[in-house]
Amino acid sequence: MKRTTISLIAVATALAAVTGFASLTAPDGETTTEAAAPARLPVERSSLLCPAPSSSDLAETRYTSFTPVMKDAAEGDAEDGDSADEAAGAGADTAELRPSAATLADPDDAPADKDGEADKDDKGTADKDGEAGKPASGKPFLALKEPGKPVSAEESGGQAPALVGTATGRLAPGWTAQQTTTVSAGSGRGLLGVSCTAPDTDFWFPGASLADKRQDYVHLTNPDDTAAVVDVELYGKDGALKSTVAEGIPVPGGAGLPVLLSTLTADPAEDVTVHVTTRSGRVGAVVRSAEEDSGSDWLAASADPAATAVLPGIPADATSVQLVAFAPGDDDAELQVRLAGATGTITPAGAETLHVKSGMTASLDLKDVTRGEAGSLVLSPAEGRRAAPVVAALRVVRGEGDKKEVAFIPAAAAVGERATVADNRAKGAQLSLVAAGEAAEVKVTASAGTEGGTQVVKTYSVKAGTTLAVPAPVPAGLKGSYALTVETVSGGPVHASRSLEIAEDGIPMFTVQTLPDDRGMVAVPEAEQDLSVLDD
Repeated sequence: MKRTTISLIAVATALAAVTGFASLTAPDGETTTEAAAPARLPVERSSLLCPAPSSSDLAETRYTSFTPVMKDAAEGDAEDGDSADEAAGAGADTAELRPSAATLADPDDAPADKDGEADKDDKGTADKDGEAGKPASGKPFLALKEPGKPVSAEESGGQAPALVGTATGRLAPGWTAQQTTTVSAGSGRGLLGVSCTAPDTDFWFPGASLADKRQDYVHLTNPDDTAAVVDVELYGKDGALKSTVAEGIPVPGGAGLPVLLSTLTADPAEDVTVHVTTRSGRVGAVVRSAEEDSGSDWLAASADPAATAVLPGIPADATSVQLVAFAPGDDDAELQVRLAGATGTITPAGAETLHVKSGMTASLDLKDVTRGEAGSLVLSPAEGRRAAPVVAALRVVRGEGDKKEVAFIPAAAAVGERATVADNRAKGAQLSLVAAGEAAEVKVTASAGTEGGTQVVKTYSVKAGTTLAVPAPVPAGLKGSYALTVETVSGGPVHASRSLEIAEDGIPMFTVQTLPDDRGMVAVPEAEQDLSVLDD
């Protein structure tokens, strides 16, 4: 017998003896207590990043900022409100969006060279309050004053920079900002909407394209003082696309950087999945897509890779719906495709499943799958097949001929405790609530308006396996725009989206934003000092 084996047996015997002695000498009646569940407290700081809205001189952009009221503060008296403020870090209540220090004006200059160095001819446009590569200072572009009351500001033209935002104290939990741009004509024509994103290190964008008729840019915004280094990987139907310039892209501190995807590779690809990761630092990332004959919109990141996915809020009058999915793991994914409508879940004829090979992008043409009834797409492992994680998005078209408009719906995380979307209008806003599994009950709060109005609260019941599509509730006496906050009251997980339509010249211009959990509350375990660990 080897010495190592004898040593292991000796250690095991000693441990058994110690354990037995402890059991025999434990005081009578003494029981071990389980650790208390971590307390859930409001976050004390939030960050949001809004991309440069458009390069068109015809662009009209509205920014809306909003923080929902915390339950304790809303339901209690003044003293209770003070307690809630203290929990959220009272004394430092700010929520401000400021212009980025620089947004590169020429996307062709954006990629780094093969050595990871920025092109020396990069053109940066510094904000009047800041210098290129340094965070902007001075007066904020948009500042929120109190929870429950949204504020908005507008910008015209194609020179508006990316915005960098921070919220602290009682304005931090659930803080959201919406950027909505209308372009009436030209190659970027359309209604472009995006919820400003939190900085991160990893993003997936299925549904992008390198097709000749498309111009897709990935917009990278760095909230920090130091430069971030970003890799952009592209995957087509046959796997990774070759690129010599997509690695080590530097994004200066406090700056925004648009990168034209077609400059990153010479390989042609109709449907592409974009993977953005950072080697150092963190960024906000979102893709802006413009089509020659179908308008333009923002493509937000898909929910984290998972074996199941819900893509909520396909309009009832959609004339074309295309599913794009990617399998980032080692295994292929065989997906069952179902449509959750108003009365139940069906399997679209001729589009029952989608096979997605590992490391490759797959697409499925669903045509006019909703057929006059709003619905949501639900993806899950096909029966008898091994579950494999996927990311997914929908490209949705409304209208026909030269009156078409496009929008994107990425796979969405569940609403969870609470989710919010800002910049809803008196007309044209619709809310889609999906209970892919169990039935659920949700509470929807329409906030006061930016210029006046009183909040309205409604409760909705969503049947299992259905999508409930309703006009968004409107505040009483609304003036301006408002925010919608969705909270899960009971039942199973709920996924949600808000669509906003602003028809112009007969074109049904629209945009869709999903409502994932706002992560305004975090689990904080109870901890106490224990000096006994210092004893010999």
